[in-house]
Amino acid sequence: MTDRKEPLVILTGPTAVGKTKLSIALAKAVGGEIISADSMQVYRHMDIGSAKIRPEEMQGVPHYLVDVLEPWEEFHVVRFQQMAKEAMKEIRGRGHIPLLVGGTGFYIQAIAGDVDFTENEASPYRQELERLAAEQGAQALHEELRKVDEASADAIHAHNVKRVIRALEFHRMTGRKISEHNEEQRKKESPYHCAYFVLNDDRDRLYARIEQRIDEMLGEGLLEEVIQLKEMGLQRGMVSMQGLGYKELLAYLDGECTLAEAVEILKRDTRHFAKRQLTWFRREPDVIWLNKKEYGYDEEKILAAMLDILREKEIIR
Repeated sequence: MTDRKEPLVILTGPTAVGKTKLSIALAKAVGGEIISADSMQVYRHMDIGSAKIRPEEMQGVPHYLVDVLEPWEEFHVVRFQQMAKEAMKEIRGRGHIPLLVGGTGFYIQAIAGDVDFTENEASPYRQELERLAAEQGAQALHEELRKVDEASADAIHAHNVKRVIRALEFHRMTGRKISEHNEEQRKKESPYHCAYFVLNDDRDRLYARIEQRIDEMLGEGLLEEVIQLKEMGLQRGMVSMQGLGYKELLAYLDGECTLAEAVEILKRDTRHFAKRQLTWFRREPDVIWLNKKEYGYDEEKILAAMLDILREKEIIR
């Protein structure tokens, strides 16, 4: 090792790029165990829409933070941080390397940078801000954020009411912009000896794969999965039902659009999501890009390159 920091391998990339299959090959090659950095795969009963790894696909590699919460339970970055750190401790206790795998960049940053989220604790302002959102709408709340923190308003979508409220709360409690706080956290040195891989593909191929995967999900019973969740009492306002594939089909089931329209919206929004993921990863320091085209779309070559880098970094021997 080049230092005394504990090793951590990260494998991320946009949705549908092929992280799951590569992560299994990597884990088997380095003696690793996988922690899911995904905001949806943590939930039970949400298998198809979350593209959850199946038990047979795991090939005996232990996975953490998959299928561990009910869809009505709260899951956010602070809880993810706590659960992921517990998993890392368990993995290291067995002498293995933790592999953080998934597409939720915010969650990955929370671990890799050991980000302090104490500003997420409830404040006296939260109920007032939630009431403002309910009475005047998400856009009005977002405009309030733009007045005090333009950078955060640019970074946070108006529909992401929870994050907008969090940013406004932080400003009211501290007088500071949460965007500045986040930038300070981003510059902190990682407590881990990291290798941060981002798997990527040409945009046209990626978008074609996204559309193909959505068609496959529908063929596998995504609509039936959403109907079952609705029958269990789950509603669009819940965190779990904000996931791509769930909120669009709930809109169809609620009579707000046709099924064809819901599917088209889902495909469009998933393409946009992939684009936002890539924008996030480009901002992250010390990222190692793995462009599939450069390796002739040969997974064995990609894996060999990753192993060479891990040896150079002295994460593996």
